[in-house]
Amino acid sequence: MFADSHCHLNYKGLVEEQQAVLARARARGVSAMLNIATREREWDEIVATAEREPDVWASVGIHPHEADQHPHVDTAKLVARAQHPRVIGIGESGLDYFYDHSDRARQQASFRAHIAASRETGLPLIVHTRDAEEDTLAILGEEMEQGVYPGVIHCFTASGAFADAALALGLYISISGIVTFKNARDLQETAARLPADRLLIETDAPFLAPVPHRGKTGEPAFVADTAAFLAQLRGETVEDLASRTAANFFTLFGKAGQAGRA
Repeated sequence: MFADSHCHLNYKGLVEEQQAVLARARARGVSAMLNIATREREWDEIVATAEREPDVWASVGIHPHEADQHPHVDTAKLVARAQHPRVIGIGESGLDYFYDHSDRARQQASFRAHIAASRETGLPLIVHTRDAEEDTLAILGEEMEQGVYPGVIHCFTASGAFADAALALGLYISISGIVTFKNARDLQETAARLPADRLLIETDAPFLAPVPHRGKTGEPAFVADTAAFLAQLRGETVEDLASRTAANFFTLFGKAGQAGRA
């Protein structure tokens, strides 16, 4: 059974046929999906989806692209919304210097607010980083010195050195369909050596559909294709990789695991 650790079920391209998307995911063995928030106005809908679907969970957070538009979303607001039983993660948050849709200082302030919420709630921080390795690691490290918090680098595309530094901080690393792309040789080399107990898989649907679905709208069912490619890359069976990454998902996102045992 697969766990899609990062998808956007309420985004255009999926929300219009959400029930069919979920049915296709379940038919391919996807047993858990984490539906990720990027803007405050999405929170109610994302939580409602998780309330309705027993295998879908929710996060609350503000994407770095949206940081300028959400100066009022502070640690206290995140912590308050994270009390909902179906909310199991904080984010996605982080730094994106590729597009610079928000002021960098504002991105950094928002990122630190999310980290504080993660530390206070114990819920994992879901980290987005693009073209911002140095500042991302600096903030993660500085904040870890203020108090330990759990987290995952989502849709990992950074350097091998960044991976090693993130692992040293105790973070998990999530691999998306990008690993299946022909031009992703560096990422493939890193993914092949990641420790099995810190590895997650994701789709980031509706984005980044893996081979053999490139050009299509991504959906959680495709996590099985990413898993098959990654298993071959690592010299494992897909069954073992699926089992391990699903177990890692419920270890990291312990609130979901506790609910499943209740």
